[in-house]
Amino acid sequence: MREVLVIGGGVSGLSAAIVLAEAGYAVQVAARELGEGTTSAVAAAFWYPYHAYPEGQVTGLAAVSLRRFAALALAEPAAGVRRLEALEVFPEPVGAPAWSSAAEDFSSADLSLLPPGFRGGYRFRTAVVETGIYLDWLAAHARAVGVTIVRRTLTSLDEALADCPQVIDCAGLGARELARDPSLHAVRGQIVRVDNPGLDRVLIDEHSGPAITYIVPRSRDVVLGGTSEAHQEDRTPDPEHTRRILARCTALEPRLAGARVRSVAVGLRPARPSLRLERDPHDPRVIHNYGHGGAGITLSWGCAEAVLALLQA
Repeated sequence: MREVLVIGGGVSGLSAAIVLAEAGYAVQVAARELGEGTTSAVAAAFWYPYHAYPEGQVTGLAAVSLRRFAALALAEPAAGVRRLEALEVFPEPVGAPAWSSAAEDFSSADLSLLPPGFRGGYRFRTAVVETGIYLDWLAAHARAVGVTIVRRTLTSLDEALADCPQVIDCAGLGARELARDPSLHAVRGQIVRVDNPGLDRVLIDEHSGPAITYIVPRSRDVVLGGTSEAHQEDRTPDPEHTRRILARCTALEPRLAGARVRSVAVGLRPARPSLRLERDPHDPRVIHNYGHGGAGITLSWGCAEAVLALLQA
């Protein structure tokens, strides 16, 4: 049985580990952080190809992930995946985005469905992934298919290769040092979690202000966002960002007025000009899978299957 070491215990690393183990590989995950300690835990985590490139490749990978999430929502209620309608709104009429071919039930939105002040939009069926549930389920499922998960901080790819003949680099922002990739940088994102006043639709507004606004209902709360601050790595929540997020989201969905704030969190998206999904050109024993930007959840299963294809090629 061929041995593989996956670096990274977030959604990308665990998804890749599961796909490889299901294909018959002996897989170990080495993770500096697990569960709530990962960037994945902070994500609003709904299927939406946000700030990930190149668009053509991202669309194909996202389509694979959506099929997997749809299957999980039906067959694995304990996984924390829900299927909800999403509505993205615009100040003016717009055409379909590049990723619309990967979406489910995609259509232009009737003007009567739009909040006041918006003149364009589209609807699609998304998958909302409750990370507090899903990451635990993902780790448990990985162990169930034979994956070994250990807490370990690796300081170089050479150190990993000394232990295993094949390494999958899913280190997220950590790949900046591991892979010596200066193009990889953090994009700071802040979210606010509030009580759910009865919402059951994802709302997105990326184009009517200086920051993206999104409202993501979950079974226990609603995730409100957000911010997108490139090259910022301070994880301390900013009270002014919290105030602005609450104001924007309430303007978009008035039922949020007065909703109790449960928590505020900051995560650092690992971004680069394009995602890196390839064998290392200098060392074919290493396969890189990082740089997913704001679409880590959206690309997770598609990238995992691509890693398997690269490994088998």
